[in-house]
Amino acid sequence: MYGESLSKVTVLGGGSFGSALGLMLAQKHTRVSIWSNEPDVVNGINASHASPLYLPGIDFPDNVTSSLDLQEALEHAECVVIAVPSHAVRSVLAEARITDALVVCAAKGIETDTLELMSDVCEELIDAPQAFLSGPSFAREVALGLPTSVVLAAHDEGVAKRAQKIISMPFFRTYTSTDVTGVELAGALKNVYAIAAGAIEGMGLGMNARAGMMTRGLNEMTRLGLALGADPMTFAGLAGLGDLVLTCTGELSRNRKLGALMGQGLTLHDAQREVRTVAEGVRTSHATHALALRHHVEMPIADQVYQVLYQCVTVSDALRELVSRELKSEW
Repeated sequence: MYGESLSKVTVLGGGSFGSALGLMLAQKHTRVSIWSNEPDVVNGINASHASPLYLPGIDFPDNVTSSLDLQEALEHAECVVIAVPSHAVRSVLAEARITDALVVCAAKGIETDTLELMSDVCEELIDAPQAFLSGPSFAREVALGLPTSVVLAAHDEGVAKRAQKIISMPFFRTYTSTDVTGVELAGALKNVYAIAAGAIEGMGLGMNARAGMMTRGLNEMTRLGLALGADPMTFAGLAGLGDLVLTCTGELSRNRKLGALMGQGLTLHDAQREVRTVAEGVRTSHATHALALRHHVEMPIADQVYQVLYQCVTVSDALRELVSRELKSEW
């Protein structure tokens, strides 16, 4: 049921999610190599079988190793999982030599300069079969082996099914899709709305406000997806609704935490220092704003998140702008 076991899987990225995926995949595949550009991460995994910075208190099995050398980590890999922050995908892949391996991209985001999805970037730089992973999946819960469901999208259904066999575990259930654009876009956009959810929490506005924002946010996500040619049903699935609910409500959400700190009055700079690890929604907000303008899609909530993050609008003023909009039909 859970498919093939490979001799070596390489994970590019030793942050929380990359390390969690590496730890999980080591239970199924013979060897897992995690590439990281952080010496402390590499030394921790190799010397102590641990990553105190990203996954404190969780032990790594002996068949997981780590390397600072990109090509060494990639050597003999049959599957390569990309788990670096989205803004680093292009630079890492420009140096990586990947030819014979199946690529699974787990990075969620949109390039701010090109407005390209990660699938666009991967297709430009890699001549290998590719699938794209998204869905509600906090790294720590994956690492602990708690039940998780995600979706793997590929333009070729056969590639999606092969990736499904390689990635799936009894506690890590994967579904397939051929809507790469929808899965990728949903996985990126939900981080923008998680910042809004956090701001609502930080201001003490209650659960009604959060539920309303999430529902209207899902509507905005779907509208932009339609403009880009995605299947609207994708946004009702794991990559859309599933990840939106988790990221807007879960205590482990970095984007929700950043929004909550800003709702309490912190500046973006100070909130980012508190969160420490990358909150993808900040960059994605900029790209979402530009995409919405390009495709003439109305996204009032995403627009106000952008205004707060990049145009020095206060959270209170952004809220006032949203609640004073003209009344209209829901659909």
